[in-house]
Amino acid sequence: MFKKEDKNKLRKAKHDRIRHTLVGTTEKPRLNVYRSVANIYVQVIDDSTGKTLCSASTLDKELASKLEGKNKKEQAYVVGEAIAKKAAKAKVKQVVFDRGGYIYTGRVQSLAEGARSAGLEF
Repeated sequence: MFKKEDKNKLRKAKHDRIRHTLVGTTEKPRLNVYRSVANIYVQVIDDSTGKTLCSASTLDKELASKLEGKNKKEQAYVVGEAIAKKAAKAKVKQVVFDRGGYIYTGRVQSLAEGARSAGLEF
């Protein structure tokens, strides 16, 4: 019998390898992405203090009206714009993009483009 490989386990191993070199500082925090089947979550994290500076997701109530009738890729773009606006309020202009072990395509790429279009630099 063949065993089906666990894609999430492989993603986590890839993310662990990436995190050895990718560190968010106070000047340039880490923009972390988590993608589930139905939703996408993003956080701006300062690893030197271990604190989340701001976060956004498709579950945010203030984004609910903007997300209606959009597909997942368009929703990720809106979430990217929202995190950039929240980061600007927290006085963060530059971040290090942590894609969380996901391939840079689809929803992850759309989120990054949304964040860049709203003024976040990475």
